[in-house]
Amino acid sequence: MRRAQPIEVTEQERTTLEHWARGRMTAARVVLRAKIVLMASAGMENKRIAAELGIGRDTVATWRSRFGEKRLAGLVKDAPRGGRKPTRRAQMTKRIVDTTLHEKPENATHWSTRSLAGHLGVSISMVQRVWKAHGLKPHRVRTFKLSRDKRFVEKMQDIVGLYLDPPERALVLCCDEKSQIQALDRTQPGLPIKKGRCGTMTHDYKRNGATTLFAALELAEGKLVGTCMKRHRHQEWLAFLKLIDAQTPAELDLHLIVDNYATHKHPRVKAWPKRHARFHMHFTPTSSSWLNLVERWFRELTDKRIRRGVFKSVKKLVQVIMDYIQQHNEDPRPFTWTAKVEDILAKIGRARETLNKMATA
Repeated sequence: MRRAQPIEVTEQERTTLEHWARGRMTAARVVLRAKIVLMASAGMENKRIAAELGIGRDTVATWRSRFGEKRLAGLVKDAPRGGRKPTRRAQMTKRIVDTTLHEKPENATHWSTRSLAGHLGVSISMVQRVWKAHGLKPHRVRTFKLSRDKRFVEKMQDIVGLYLDPPERALVLCCDEKSQIQALDRTQPGLPIKKGRCGTMTHDYKRNGATTLFAALELAEGKLVGTCMKRHRHQEWLAFLKLIDAQTPAELDLHLIVDNYATHKHPRVKAWPKRHARFHMHFTPTSSSWLNLVERWFRELTDKRIRRGVFKSVKKLVQVIMDYIQQHNEDPRPFTWTAKVEDILAKIGRARETLNKMATA
C-alpha cells in the first residue's frame, strides 16, 4: 500500500505554521494549508487529515507535496494555473483605460460598465476586471473648492491664530446663520425600528414653513448662544449681536468669526463695532466656511435632530432646536482646532499644483 512521504518541520517552521493556522487575519486558504502540514508532520495519513478537515484526499496530497518541495513559500503563493492566456483582455486593456479616461459617452457624463462594453464590443466582465486592476471608478466623484480670496493667507492666519492662541480676557465666538431650516411633516407615518428591520419614513413630505437659526459657538467652553428668527436680513443679524452682547460677560472683549454674507457687511452692521468697542469682527476667506467651527455644530444639529425629524409646524421646529441648544449647554463639549497654518498652506499648495498640471495637460 502506498504511503505518503513523512513531513518534518523545523521549530521555526512550526511556529510560523501554528501562527497561520490560528490567525484570524490570515487568508482562509493559507489557514487550511498550514493545518494540513501540521497534521502531516504529526504522522497523520492523508485519509485521516481529509476526514478531519472535510476536504478531499487529493487536496491533502497536493499541499503535503508542495510543502516538501518549496517549504513555507509554497503554501503562500499559488502555482500558475494552466489554460490559454487571456489574449483578448491584454489587447483591449489599453483601449478600455484610454476610453475611460479621455472620452465620454454621447448621452451621459461618464461611462458605466454596460455602456463602455457596448461601445467597445467587449464583455461587461472584462471592463469590470480592467477597471478594478487600474483603480478606475467613473461612477464616483469627489467635490472640492479652493478659495480665490486675494487675502486668503492673511485671513486664515488671523482665524487660526484665534483658535490656537486665543487672546486673554476675551471670548472667541464662531457665528453664522443656518437659514431655511424647513419644518417638514411626512405624508404617512413611518414604521419603528425592530430586530431585522430598520426604521422607515416616506420620501415625500409636506412643507410647513421655515426658520433661520442664528448661532454663536464659544470656543473655550463650547457653549452656544442661539435664537431662531423668521428672516435673515441685517435687522435680524443686529438683533442677534445684541443678544450676544446681553448673554456674555460685559468685562470681556468679543472676537466674532463670521463669513462674507452680505448681511454681515451692511453699513448698519459695520457701524455696530464702532459703538460697541468690545466687538471685534474677523471674516473668513471667501469659499472657506470650513474655517468656522460653528459649521461643525450645525452638522451635528442636522444629523441628530433635524434630518429625520417630523415637524407639523414652525413653532414645533423652533422648540426642538432651542431644546437641543439648552441640552447642549448643560454639558458643552468644545471643538478643538488642531490644524496649523503651515499644514493648511501645504495642503492647499498641493491642490493648486495638481489643478495647474491638469489645466495644462
